[in-house]
Amino acid sequence: MKILAVSDVESKYLWEYFDKSKLKDVDLIISCGDLDPYYLSFLVTMTTAPVLYVHGNHDGRYQSIPPEGCTCIDGRIYDYQGIRILGLGGSMRYSEGTHQYTEWQMRQRAAKLRFRLFQKRGFDILVTHSPAYQLNDGRDLPHQGFQVFRTLMEKYKPKFFLHGHVHMTYSRQQKRYDKYQETHVINAFERCVFEYDAKEPKETIWAP
Repeated sequence: MKILAVSDVESKYLWEYFDKSKLKDVDLIISCGDLDPYYLSFLVTMTTAPVLYVHGNHDGRYQSIPPEGCTCIDGRIYDYQGIRILGLGGSMRYSEGTHQYTEWQMRQRAAKLRFRLFQKRGFDILVTHSPAYQLNDGRDLPHQGFQVFRTLMEKYKPKFFLHGHVHMTYSRQQKRYDKYQETHVINAFERCVFEYDAKEPKETIWAP
């Protein structure tokens, strides 16, 4: 299964210079947040692939302009063709904005899903906006990751962890790909495509 992950910056390659052939082999699109709702609506109309999303810390406008035709998986577990996808959007709380949480609040959000996780026997992909604590995150509060994401990976051992929030343009040290224990970690900044079923996912990531 080929998955397109997007986050933070609308890709000119897809939006301004769009060609349907660019998405012809994509089976699923996942947004990790902070994208124009019209951009996500555009993607869903230009392909047969479903578009799933979580909220970024700048997505308060989704309350009045939700991405049409897309599916919000924030705070829930979504099953797509047998792949269990857990969504937990938002960033560390640094102001009074929407979709911002303290570490305790994010832990509470994850705790509410315990029964569903028990029913589903875990999950395969963790989709968030923020990275995990000390795993390609920033040391400033707005870009600091959540420790609970590491806990979820340690306990349930999902195959993938997709996040955004930390732009690849921030520094040369920002990584597109990493690995934490058994989980492949991908920074979805702007856009990247990967093969879910690949034996070595790192070798199948296509990015700008």
